[in-house]
Amino acid sequence: MPYVSIRVAGELTKEQKQKISKGVTDVISEVANKPKEAILIFIDENSRENIAKGGVLMEDM
Repeated sequence: MPYVSIRVAGELTKEQKQKISKGVTDVISEVANKPKEAILIFIDENSRENIAKGGVLMEDM
């Protein structure tokens, strides 16, 4: 059973999550020849204050 973990800075709308989930599921199903029902997707939304790039919190960029 394939699973995908997607981490984003900030929040996504429900519609964005649905589109991402469908697109990723379709690609994995096609390329890896896996049934769509077997693919799990986890979307983790992270506050920009908890992510740093180049030593600077993304919240401050």
